[in-house]
Amino acid sequence: MTSLAFGTSGLRGLVVDLTDVAVSRYTAAFVAHMQKQLTATRMARVLIGRDLRSSSPRITAAVMDAVAAAGMMPVDCGELPTPALALFALHEGAPAIMVTGSHIPDDRNGLKFYRPDGEIDKADELAIFERLPVDAATPAASRLPPAETAAALEAYCRRYEALGQSMSLAGLRLGVYQHSSVARDLLVRILTALGATCVPFARADTFLPVDTEAVSLAMATLLADWARDNPVDAIVSADGDGDRPLLTDASGTVVRGDLLGLLTAAALGADIVVTPITSSSAIELSGRFKQVIRTRVGSPYVIAGMTAAASGAGVVAGFEANGGFLLGTPIDCDGLTLAPLPTRDAVLPLIATLALARRGGRTVAELVAALPPRFTASDRLTAIPATLSGPLVTALIAGPEAVAELLDGLGTVVAVDATDGARLTLAGGEIVTLRASGNAPELRCYCEADTRVGAEQMLASVLERVRARLSRGTRLSRVKGQS
Repeated sequence: MTSLAFGTSGLRGLVVDLTDVAVSRYTAAFVAHMQKQLTATRMARVLIGRDLRSSSPRITAAVMDAVAAAGMMPVDCGELPTPALALFALHEGAPAIMVTGSHIPDDRNGLKFYRPDGEIDKADELAIFERLPVDAATPAASRLPPAETAAALEAYCRRYEALGQSMSLAGLRLGVYQHSSVARDLLVRILTALGATCVPFARADTFLPVDTEAVSLAMATLLADWARDNPVDAIVSADGDGDRPLLTDASGTVVRGDLLGLLTAAALGADIVVTPITSSSAIELSGRFKQVIRTRVGSPYVIAGMTAAASGAGVVAGFEANGGFLLGTPIDCDGLTLAPLPTRDAVLPLIATLALARRGGRTVAELVAALPPRFTASDRLTAIPATLSGPLVTALIAGPEAVAELLDGLGTVVAVDATDGARLTLAGGEIVTLRASGNAPELRCYCEADTRVGAEQMLASVLERVRARLSRGTRLSRVKGQS
């Protein structure tokens, strides 16, 4: 048995399972898949990057060995954000592999694969599985030393430093929560280049699993305490691999990722927005977009939605509930064209939203307060294997008895959406969504209501009910036709 599996963001698993042999097998399969699709000229190089977690250097070395053993030139792009590697791959027309576990704990890691035109999709995942070598021998040492380049990081920084005229942050004082994000230094560089004064804090020497979508109480307290003691206009940060942003207002209160995505899309003049079902209904209620397309959770689904929408006219953008922003079409920024970047990005939503606030003479808190009054609270239950979360979600979709048991006293369900997990809409307008994580053995819960207190209270109640039932090792209610 192995923990290695493809989720919504590439291959993930325990570090003990990501042996050099396992890494070599998946890398070889990806390279073979690319060789089948691309010309020899385009396959001359494979770009490789990594985050700051403790296992990433060793896994990166195994990736490089496997690429070289396949006859390709591995190019070490160093420690950099995932979107920086993706941008460089698009520019160079080369495939890429990012060694990252994103926001999950340090005992886990992963590989994220990119075609020359962007992220791999579900069809690519199947093709990689089909090409996995049977041979489990230790990979051969590299026949050629890897090339090294800082060009990927430089190109990413220049992409946003060039926006000084259209997204000036002059006069803003920003706290930069650095922790162990691979984006911690470039955030200071880019924000400073745009005119802001940066105050870095809480730089970590060991990897911290900062999840910008499910902000822990400890992190929320840290941010609020720091903002209280250090007057700033906002605090910015990103997750481990720099593709999920974090923004707070001046008080240290975190802006939810879906609201950050809404504000970013509005600031960029997006006509069509693509976002998963877990994002706030404030997106539609805001009336700022010609069309809102809902998808399953995960960037491959958002990208597929953007690709389909891009055939029409207008600016197409996408974002997830974690705030990761995807740009599907070019946009004009005061005469400067910002090229598409169809992978999650943390920098664009931060600078676009801060520039929007500065331009309008408003605070971040005022921008959020002007949105439709919909509040979402989210959290997760950890160490919940699919053997438990799967039957629970299936029961909610299949039978009214399970729904009634879970939400007894909380409201009457008037609609069930099974696009991804179980999305339950109540008669009072509240929304409860339960879905299994695609990256880890977790059950995520999202509750939406007209008030913050209402959303938080519903979240606490639903999680407690689910936790109690799972701890007893029972389902909510039997699915019809199953024992």
